[in-house]
Amino acid sequence: MFNKVILVGNLTRDCELRYAPSGSAVCSTAIATNRKYKNQMGEQKEEVCFVDITFFGRTAEIANQYLGRGKKVLIEGRLKLDQWTDQSGAKRSKHSVQVESLQMLDGKNDGNTSAPSNGGYQNPTSKPQTPTYTNKHDGNDIPDIDIDADEIPF
Repeated sequence: MFNKVILVGNLTRDCELRYAPSGSAVCSTAIATNRKYKNQMGEQKEEVCFVDITFFGRTAEIANQYLGRGKKVLIEGRLKLDQWTDQSGAKRSKHSVQVESLQMLDGKNDGNTSAPSNGGYQNPTSKPQTPTYTNKHDGNDIPDIDIDADEIPF
């Protein structure tokens, strides 16, 4: 089965960093995404979706160091169903995203902190993600290109 979520939005609260008994970092926060559309009457409407997100390992420490409320990020991860029983004994549940990769979208000079020049971070426990290209050729006539991410102008 395939479970992948990609979200772009702003963080709704500051990161909360804690450490598991094993010593690995866990960072929790939430992201807000919005969608603008016109309803049947032609009125401009906006729909906002709030999603809890969790970072792990080195990505959690980086998120805690460089991210805060209002920062724009792109995250990739997997959807998870959290279930619990509340104080009144009722069963509760919500969906959240376990982040596998993070990219900071705010500019280098936005805000008070300066982010590293490489804004994309991978969770070291996840498999490295490489771009997948679909090509009708067998691949033998396509040259390999060695480009550093810092050389890309956008």
